[in-house]
Parts: sequence; C-alpha cells; structure tokens
Amino acid sequence: MRLERAEIVHVAIPLVTPFRTSFGTMTTKDTFLLHVVTDAAEGWSEFAADPEPRYCSEFVAGAEIVLREFLLPRAAGLRRLTTAALTPAMAGIKGHELAKAALETAVLDAELRAYGMPLAIYLGAVRDRVPAGVSVGIKDSVPALLDDVERYLAEGYVRIKLKIEPGWDVEPVRAVRERFGETLPLQVDANTAYTLADAEHLRRLDEFGLLLIEEPLEENNLHAHALLQRRITTPVCLDESLHSARDTASAIALDACRVVNVKPARVGGYLEARRVHDVARAHGVPVWCGGMLETGIGRAPNVALAALPGFTLPGDTSASARYFAEDITEPFVLLDGHLPVPTAPGIGVAPLPEALRRFTTARRDLYRI
Repeated sequence: MRLERAEIVHVAIPLVTPFRTSFGTMTTKDTFLLHVVTDAAEGWSEFAADPEPRYCSEFVAGAEIVLREFLLPRAAGLRRLTTAALTPAMAGIKGHELAKAALETAVLDAELRAYGMPLAIYLGAVRDRVPAGVSVGIKDSVPALLDDVERYLAEGYVRIKLKIEPGWDVEPVRAVRERFGETLPLQVDANTAYTLADAEHLRRLDEFGLLLIEEPLEENNLHAHALLQRRITTPVCLDESLHSARDTASAIALDACRVVNVKPARVGGYLEARRVHDVARAHGVPVWCGGMLETGIGRAPNVALAALPGFTLPGDTSASARYFAEDITEPFVLLDGHLPVPTAPGIGVAPLPEALRRFTTARRDLYRI
C-alpha cells in the first residue's frame, strides 16, 4: 500500500450520564477519528485520550501535532506501507503511544480490508463473543450507586467495576457486596488516587473478595505497587503503569501486579497489545481489556482483542448504550451478557455518514499527496 491521504475528524458525543473518576468528570466524548486513504483501501481509528492530559500525558491537540509533523511523514515515506513496517518507522519518536496507536490501527484497518481479513482472525481470536463488564463512576451517594449497579446487572453485565478515591471506597464496596451478594464479580479502580501510606486503609478492601484493585498508586511506580501487594491480599492490577510488553514482564517479575489491564492505545497499538497478552499468558497472569469510553470505532477492535485466549476476565467492553444514546457506528448490543466479535474485514465497522456528520465539530487534512 501507499498512503495517499490522512485526515482527522473531531467528534463530540454527549454521554448518557456524567462519568466521574478520581481525576475528573466527563460529560462528552470529545476526541478525533483518524481516517487514512491508501491506494488499496481506507482505514479508521479513534484517538483514545481526551482534550486535557488527565488520564495520561497525551491529549487531543498534542496528538494532532505529533501525527502531522512526525508520524505521518514516516508512514508516507515507506515505499510499501504495512503495519509491520510502520512500527519501526515510528520508533524514532519517543513516547506518544496513543498517537502511534491511532495511526497503527488506521493502517491496520486498511491493510486488513485490502486482504478481506477480520482483525479478530489476524490477532488470533478464539471466541466469537466476549463477556462484558461495566465501569461505574463515582456517585453523589451510595443509594445512587446501588441503583446504577442494579440497572447494569438487570441489563446483563457479568462484572461490575467501581471507581474509587479517598473518601469513596470501603463503604460503597461494602454496600454493593451487602446488596448484591458475595458471588458478584466485583473489582475497583483507583486511577492512581492513593499512596503507599494508604496501604492499611486499602487492606480493608480484602474482606470483600474483590477480583482486583486497579492502579491504586502513582503511575509507573512498580516498586510501590510491589510493596503494596505484599500488604494486601486483593490482587493488584496495573493499567497506567504498563506501556509495553517489557513493562509488563518487569511488573510481573517484581510481583507488582497479579492481573493486567490491556489497553491497546496505552501500549502503542494492537500489535504490542497482543505481545502484552502473550507475556502475561506465558506467566499465568490473567488479562482483561480496558476501555476509554470509546465510540464504536474504538470499541470494535477492543472486542476483537478481548477474544484472544488469555483474556480470562470480563473487560470494560460495554455496549454502546452504556455511554451513548447514539453511536457513530452501528451500536454494539449486549446479548446474554456478551458482545459479538466483529466478523467483517478490518476492524469490522465504519462510521455511519449521517451520525458522523451530526457529531463532527471539525475536519482537517493532515497529509495529502
């Protein structure tokens, strides 16, 4: 393939309810889609981060600059554009994993569409549907939280994840356990909100039989997470701290995590995400697929990834209706607690033109022959 054109399409899609975490509240999914056109096929992807660098250091405006000035020129300079060739071409640019993931995914989508191959087959999926969990944000009250959990369970979600922060942790978890029982698969996500000084407080969560506690301490501090794991029995799961398969191997060797959250964008794309999966599986460490409140463009490839054999825990691959009254693709619909793995070539979905038009706030060419 040869790259002929690349454009970004900025979109802003209202969430059905505000989503609050320890680092802020979202009311709109405000990001961009990357659309590449090659001489063989077109491809789409979604930039996973937000307008502000809150979850990670990358943000929408910065990623646009990195793509335009540094990554796309390297892709355009390849005599034969393939996903395998793109990774080493981008390696000279330090960091910016989410921007790299957006370009890799769009190119991979185009490449697989040209071959007529679904992403799930390319990655090595072994299932045609994946169990769906749901992430429940921080609420104003425990009764409001219980109402939300009850609704999600009624919709069929097979696992509940609660966002926590200091002052909103033990009592909400206790309330959910008392209301819905000991057999409910339940986990919590702190998004780096605690320090090692909070270890004794976090140990109070051990009594609730949680699947895991996700990224409780500061990002990239594997040593502190290893020390915390020695003091609590709840398995520590890392998210923000793992940027590659190498990071994952180090964390496992240090016993800094006993579960891995695989977010393809965070590690630079689906090829590295598969390597993270392979490393964890080789060490007997369970993995699951995290989410970034994606539209259907980002959700489809995540569902394909979650069909790999090492994904033994339900991920945050929720139905479209969890976040959006209307998506920009055909919606992903929950059926018996599962989502179907896309079977069409590439990522398996494309934007619906009318929906995309209504949610688009700007379009810009980043590259054109």
